[in-house]
Amino acid sequence: MLIRIRSPDGMHRIEAGLKDTLAQLLERLAPAMNAPSPDAIVLTRDVGGQHILAEFEQSIISLGLKHGDMLFATVAPSARPSAEPTGAQASADVAGSRPAANGAATFVVQDDVDSQLEKDDGLIKRKRDARFCKHGANAMCEYCTPTEPYDAGYLAENKIKHMSFHAYLRKILSQSKIRGDISGGVPPNMPLPLEDLDYRVKPNCLSGHSPWPEGICTKCQPSAVTLQRQSFRMVDNVEFASSAIIDRLLSFWRSTRCQRFGFLYGRYDRSPDVPLGIKAIVEAIYEPKQGWEEDGIKLDVDSDDFNSEIKHADVVAGACGLKVVGMIFTDLESTSESGRVVYRRHGNSYFLTSLECRLAAYMQLKYPNASRWARGGHFGSKFVTCCVSGNEDGDIDVTAWQLSNSAMAMQAANLIVPSSVPSKMCVLEPTKTRYVPDVFYKYTNEYNLPVTANAKPAFPVEYLLVNLTHGFPKDPNPMFHSDNPFCIENRDHLHQAQTLGLLKRHISSAQGAPAMLAVMLADFHFLVYLTSLDILGPDDIKLIGRVVSNPANSAQLAEELMASSGWQTLSLMLQEASDSDLNHSAGATAATGHITDGASVSNTSNNSSGGAPAATALPWACRHCTFENSASHDSCEMCALPKD
Repeated sequence: MLIRIRSPDGMHRIEAGLKDTLAQLLERLAPAMNAPSPDAIVLTRDVGGQHILAEFEQSIISLGLKHGDMLFATVAPSARPSAEPTGAQASADVAGSRPAANGAATFVVQDDVDSQLEKDDGLIKRKRDARFCKHGANAMCEYCTPTEPYDAGYLAENKIKHMSFHAYLRKILSQSKIRGDISGGVPPNMPLPLEDLDYRVKPNCLSGHSPWPEGICTKCQPSAVTLQRQSFRMVDNVEFASSAIIDRLLSFWRSTRCQRFGFLYGRYDRSPDVPLGIKAIVEAIYEPKQGWEEDGIKLDVDSDDFNSEIKHADVVAGACGLKVVGMIFTDLESTSESGRVVYRRHGNSYFLTSLECRLAAYMQLKYPNASRWARGGHFGSKFVTCCVSGNEDGDIDVTAWQLSNSAMAMQAANLIVPSSVPSKMCVLEPTKTRYVPDVFYKYTNEYNLPVTANAKPAFPVEYLLVNLTHGFPKDPNPMFHSDNPFCIENRDHLHQAQTLGLLKRHISSAQGAPAMLAVMLADFHFLVYLTSLDILGPDDIKLIGRVVSNPANSAQLAEELMASSGWQTLSLMLQEASDSDLNHSAGATAATGHITDGASVSNTSNNSSGGAPAATALPWACRHCTFENSASHDSCEMCALPKD
């Protein structure tokens, strides 16, 4: 049944079952009224509040309520929460964790760029048209008045295929006659305009049947899905802070002819090329552990080791004011012509394979976009996918993509699976526990007529893609600009191992000067390895982030870092590192690392003892940290302290 409840915030309609108690009704009503708890709500039968309902354990039927009845509710003034969150609440609440009257999260932590764009009216200024404008310089007419950021004529004239997310939001809000500055938030009693797509069976259906998979009805089953080009995109441009970021990723392929994967770390900012646009500025690429082949990459994205490794990079990025903004991978194959690569991805083949699309949808679900205009506190994702491959001229180029909200919903509902044909995505068959709605897609036939086709068993992956632009700044000013770059993680097979000996050699190059140390710290790979040692505390890591993100005061902050207890402990440990570890690290960095056909590098160094090979000697346990080391090492691989 449906119970109508009138409150100072407006009218609420609460669905309730026949056996639900009054306490259960108040639990559903509390989020809608922004009440701190159900006990803070005073529910009455009349406006004056004379007949208060307090029989919380009785059923709604026993209280004489029936379908369509109206009750009146208020929140005690002492129990009503404040408009602004406290410091503890702001740190504890996550996007979409506390729904409000219109379905929004009470406190949604949006990206800074979203808050900035909400203050902009988004209007596109137009100059006076000499042909049609007959007024003076201080007047306007329909030919020169500012136009909305979602104007179809402007988008077509400037060849903008997808409007920006905030332009799409303004288009929806314009239907409620809301224009201009929207930083004030959602007006009272207005339903939230955005909601993520959901192709799953709705749980807890109140129609009286058994829950899925025993029962289903038209209210809880998802509607048919019609795939079409998404009219907006969450991110409009991907900007790499420096070309050296891509060059260091390509160095792996140039050495091995094998592919490579990495996560993009950066921040979001306004894009001047698109009205109310957003661009992702990439400052660094982190390469997790992966299997590398000439024709693909192997990732164990669900493993604990993989997620634990990414957490170290997230900690460093957070200290520097950055976050994960996307992923990048290579798909390169050299041709017989020197310096040229195969042009593999184009309109007649594919842009992203079905397997890559599913991985991108998985990542976008893992990194949703927080929005206070969406029910549940999030809408879509700003996570981008970049592919480094050959273009039509045979040169190496980057393409940027996102998966549509429909693709994210289909991945969340487990409706799609990659096919053996790269350009086709398969729709799974329904089972006893998996409901698969009808899926269709539209295309234009040879007679230039729109046709709706069944997407089962497979459909083109282009219906799931949203293309982005990419580029490099005219005046690069990257955050990580170290003159002596640290070796990249997980490249041990190229003789580029990150060890304590290499760390000691790298830090000693700063010669104890705060200014030189500040420049040396401007290296993302160096900071991630430094954090993974678990020697520096959280305060030390935050201080390092301030050194990197505040170049004007970097020398002063670096001097403060050198005086900290964590850095002193690190320096003392590195001073005890043996020369053999240093020599091993120096030899590793001096190796060229050229590998062909994915072959591994063999160790051809002679036994230093000149006797039996090291494999026949017994390992030894470190007397300082108890780590078991191989016999070929004279110092501990874990703590770098000498054997004797």
